[in-house]
Amino acid sequence: MSNKKGARTPQPVEDERVALKARKVSFSWEDTPLHWVPGDPFATHTINVLHLLLPAGERWFVHVYKQVLPYIRDERLREDVIGFIGQEAMHSQAHDEVLPHLREQGLDPTPYTAQIDWFFEKLLGDRTLPPGRTRRWWLLERVALIAAIEHYTAFLGDWVLNAGELDRRGADPTMLDLLRWHGAEEVEHRSVAFDLFTHVDGGYRRRVRTWAVAFAALLFLWQRGARFFMENDPTLVDGRASFTAFYVRGRRGTLPATGALLRSIPRYLSRTYHPSQEASTAQAVAYLASSPAALAAESATRTAGTDTGAEGQGQGQGKGVA
Repeated sequence: MSNKKGARTPQPVEDERVALKARKVSFSWEDTPLHWVPGDPFATHTINVLHLLLPAGERWFVHVYKQVLPYIRDERLREDVIGFIGQEAMHSQAHDEVLPHLREQGLDPTPYTAQIDWFFEKLLGDRTLPPGRTRRWWLLERVALIAAIEHYTAFLGDWVLNAGELDRRGADPTMLDLLRWHGAEEVEHRSVAFDLFTHVDGGYRRRVRTWAVAFAALLFLWQRGARFFMENDPTLVDGRASFTAFYVRGRRGTLPATGALLRSIPRYLSRTYHPSQEASTAQAVAYLASSPAALAAESATRTAGTDTGAEGQGQGQGKGVA
């Protein structure tokens, strides 16, 4: 596995690297209404698709990255990938925990999540391939796919951090904190997947090909998920999802703007693209320093460390007396 020669080098902005760590957050959903964007089931359910896609998708990220770890020759990148793995595993768990809440409100996502599990575990999962070139090719394809997907998770993270219209419309604060905690970490680690792809391969044709696959798959799965939610929402009569509804919410600011989404495409396909050119690490870190869930996780970690230290001190004193 080596970088392709002759390609133009991606151009990062100044180094904004931060040490990546998994924050063991938890959320309580009993006070979150079914339509957590008040009066807007479509915006609610379009964003709710994240809870269906991400658990399986991010477990898949972790699985693929554990396979590629032996090929990483740069220790700093290895540290970033290990931090990325920890954060993605936590994201998967946090979104997975929303699903029982949806079931309690009459929306059982199992038929859709079963399809998502098949997509990541079977279609994009490990295959019985002979060792050597073919197996390595399939691993590189999946590393490149993750880089393309992470371009859009960072895009969404940047959007939700700046989606003030959701606050103005009274969106549920717990759901907003989940989305913004997750979005901030996506911005925080936005360069890792692309840097890993560049390190083990970096071929431009592979980047373009896998972007096309990732974009088409995300578009298909997202509209299918939004349609599933709207059609199965027990409070709606003839609930429907449409591109027009998405476009209108984008103009309002309760969903990403269609124009901004389309303009992100040529940026990723530029030969000099680097994810550090997108979004703001400083804004992400600032949100993580104020997120109720992240603060609670940090406090719990400090408390656990204090308790462990006190316990060890007590054991040491006991040995001294003995």
